[in-house]
Amino acid sequence: MVPPPVRSGVGDLSVTARSGRARMHRDLPSVPSFGYSDMPYLGATIDGRIGEPTTFRYRNELLRHPFAADIDTTLHGVSESYRDRPPNSLHLHGAVTAPDSDGNPERLLMPRVGTAVHHYPNRQEAGHLWYHDHAMGITRTNVYAGLAGNFLLRDDHDTGDASNRLGLPSGEYEYPLILQEKIFTADGHMSLRSTPVVPQGRWEGGAVGDVGMINGTVWPKITVDRGLYRFRILNAGSYSVWTLHLSDATPMWVIGNEGGVLDAPVRVRSFRIAPGERYDVLVDFSGLRPGDTVDLCNREDPPFQAAMLGEVRMPVFGRFVASSRTGFRGRVPSRLRGRPGLPDVLPPIATATSVRNVTVSQPYALRLPPAIMSLNNLRYSDPQLEMPRQGTTEIWNIINVTPDPHPIHIHLVTFRILGRRPLRTVEYQAAHPQPAIGTRWAPAPDRFYAGPSLGPAPWEAGWKDTVRTDGGTVTQVVVRFPAADELGFDPDATFAADPLAGTLDTTGGRSPAAPVSAPPAPMAPGTTPAEMPSAPAPSVTPPSDHSMHDGMHPASGPHMHPSTLQGYVWHCHILDHEDHDMMLRYRVRA
Repeated sequence: MVPPPVRSGVGDLSVTARSGRARMHRDLPSVPSFGYSDMPYLGATIDGRIGEPTTFRYRNELLRHPFAADIDTTLHGVSESYRDRPPNSLHLHGAVTAPDSDGNPERLLMPRVGTAVHHYPNRQEAGHLWYHDHAMGITRTNVYAGLAGNFLLRDDHDTGDASNRLGLPSGEYEYPLILQEKIFTADGHMSLRSTPVVPQGRWEGGAVGDVGMINGTVWPKITVDRGLYRFRILNAGSYSVWTLHLSDATPMWVIGNEGGVLDAPVRVRSFRIAPGERYDVLVDFSGLRPGDTVDLCNREDPPFQAAMLGEVRMPVFGRFVASSRTGFRGRVPSRLRGRPGLPDVLPPIATATSVRNVTVSQPYALRLPPAIMSLNNLRYSDPQLEMPRQGTTEIWNIINVTPDPHPIHIHLVTFRILGRRPLRTVEYQAAHPQPAIGTRWAPAPDRFYAGPSLGPAPWEAGWKDTVRTDGGTVTQVVVRFPAADELGFDPDATFAADPLAGTLDTTGGRSPAAPVSAPPAPMAPGTTPAEMPSAPAPSVTPPSDHSMHDGMHPASGPHMHPSTLQGYVWHCHILDHEDHDMMLRYRVRA
């Protein structure tokens, strides 16, 4: 198996979603699939560079959907026509970009109607981004069919070649690994059907795969030279959190995550990775003999609800086979930041000025088919929006009252993890009964903690854009919402819902600013998240007697106007869940 080809991300790129046929294993037939540009499945790895903008000129040339029978026309205006003419919305996950280029799920590009233009200024830290489809109601089917690819953002330290100041493997020894889970039918076709409980054509909550894939190949054999490798690992799976390890207990060093490198490598025997997360990992194969093999494995069982339906652990992704060649002979660096010629150390976690409580739940009355997953007990189309102010820093208490983990992704921003605190969920829900879906529900968790906060795992210490929120736990993250002046664009601009039209409300000619990097003042020593000031009183009356923080406002409906959109989204990155209905809009107001 070879990794996806690499394309330069500097300047204009033509990116086209196409239908194709992919053969995912030598013993499987060629099957219908989606891919980007010249690839029948997945897309090329794009190498971008900070300070040098990228423009995607994006076309949709898709034909009949490989999962036409699985499209649920009861979701968010999903049309019967999507089976033969599936729309797209291209999202560069992790990019700091204007809202009209963010891949809004309602900004749909239909097949063969023209070229949409997305601008990415690349004024952010180097890191591991990825691009994928984000179309409302069919993200799970489009990404599962193949619409995903890596975007590696470089800088003067992490150049991607042998001159890099970090002393890291490069070229053929820097290897992207797109990990996915798949279900196959008896005749070798891809399937989204993980349970017979839900009829085909209706949303079923999660395609829990039992077959592992790397870069579009089932159980590949990857020939490796005997030396150090840098693996850029992406969980592009539909549903599952995995605990990755190597079969012979070979150590790994996690050196970074979504938002760039850590201060120093973290030696691990295993680590957890949720859908949407990325980790930068070194593995040393120098001790192998020619022909020796090492498997990339998973030892995490399916989450509670999936296990109840009979899902089983997906055990292995692929096998590394040692060649007779000597590979990269450099050592694992002792430091990645904070020394001459290296990036600055990660700053202390910033002081927040307010706390925002948000919930992850499965409403009681909707736990059996047709079920629904929710954030804040709201549907995507419900009028209440989170509306943080530009230039402010908040603690988000992400309160997961389900038994399962959910990875939460907030568009536009990166954040730092404070920790995770166990919650007495039964008492919490008894004291604050969950209302009918459509009423915001996010009570403060303070009186219901079951123990102290556990800090992030060492490999989670850097800048994140996706965080795993475990069941029965409050995950606390510190988020700074940048202002228009530092971004070089207005994050609260309105824009046309038609992707072939332009932005309606611009920044008035504001010139590009410096990269977003300077954080607010660090948290004072000894300060804990519980000591952070509470949010001010609400500025509007909520539709129930549950408290609502400042910056939580009703909107006028799904859009300001049927032809316009505004703001960004935050959502669970379990693809089935974001389709229904674990995704909400938010705005970053001036």
